[in-house]
Amino acid sequence: MSTEDVLKHHLDAFANQDIEAVMEDYGEESVVITNTGTNRGLDEIEGLFEELFADFSQPGSEITVDQQVVEDDLAYIVWHGETPDNAYEFATDTFIIHDGIIVQQTFAGDITPK
Repeated sequence: MSTEDVLKHHLDAFANQDIEAVMEDYGEESVVITNTGTNRGLDEIEGLFEELFADFSQPGSEITVDQQVVEDDLAYIVWHGETPDNAYEFATDTFIIHDGIIVQQTFAGDITPK
């Protein structure tokens, strides 16, 4: 799968709140770094997404991708969203993708609790 294909799969799986499909994009050696910590391996990354899905699965939640750039094995998105509990006023993810797997990801965002 190309970098663009993996990114599309990942964004679609997140939008559908499909944890199994999201986890298909990662491997045991994958690392996701956020401002709240570093998540290594499938178990920790799945825990991170379970927390995100708990927030974004609430009625009235929405996400809009404002920018998407793909260059070779690098994918970058800028997005914003809202849940009943939080306003994600500005957020960005960077993905490094090798052989169809997100091997490294970073997240940063301006998140305001309501």
